[in-house]
Amino acid sequence: MHRCVNTVGSYYCECNIGHQLARNNHTCVVNECEVSHPCQHRCYNLMGSFICQCDQGYKLAADSVSIDECSIAGYRCRFQCVNNPGGYSCTCPEGYQVQGTGMCQINECEGDNECREDEMCWNYHGGYRCYRRNPCEEPYVRTGESRCFCPSSSACEDLPMSIVHKHMSILSERSVPADIFQIQAANIYPNIQNTFQIKSGNEGREFFLRRSSNASAMLVMTKSLTGPRELILELEMITFNMVTQHRSSSLLRLTIVVGPYDF
Repeated sequence: MHRCVNTVGSYYCECNIGHQLARNNHTCVVNECEVSHPCQHRCYNLMGSFICQCDQGYKLAADSVSIDECSIAGYRCRFQCVNNPGGYSCTCPEGYQVQGTGMCQINECEGDNECREDEMCWNYHGGYRCYRRNPCEEPYVRTGESRCFCPSSSACEDLPMSIVHKHMSILSERSVPADIFQIQAANIYPNIQNTFQIKSGNEGREFFLRRSSNASAMLVMTKSLTGPRELILELEMITFNMVTQHRSSSLLRLTIVVGPYDF
């Protein structure tokens, strides 16, 4: 199993292939790591035995097997988790990019789109829409990016004094109930009583308005929605002056786009 090699004034022991010198430098023991290559990754020979050690991202079992990283951290991927040796990666559907910690996003408004010059491009989860830059119609005039105001009380006697246009996107199959949008009175005055209601667009009763205070209300989604889908809700705030007995209203026209995916 071994041989003695003479040197000037001394000697040393040398082992055959598959063996190695023990700590006493005289005895040869089997180097099981070289003989049988029992470990998939790293092998450390011991006296009469050996130990295996795995690379990072693996764990030692009956055999050296890869850790399923997706079972541990896959929740961070919004679409799909792919297990890799020593780690994992998140993937997205075609046309999407992985951003941040597993988010799938794409801003289609940054590239080529089909919106005209008098339209604005609005990006949502899974696509984009083109909306008029000036949404106001007679007798309303535009006083802000998304606000329309009636300059004549006589012309708008039975109409809201102002209409605000808003857009929002929600994920398909979002869990419910969910608070999704808050409406707020622009100004707060004494002797004013505000009430809130969904004037139109809620025929399927997917939403309701929860009054938070005299100046605000929360839109609550009560039914899960499957995309792609677009809904337009008209949220009305009715203002009553308890001193003058004057009644007026303002409208928030909320376009809700349900994306095609649940991420």
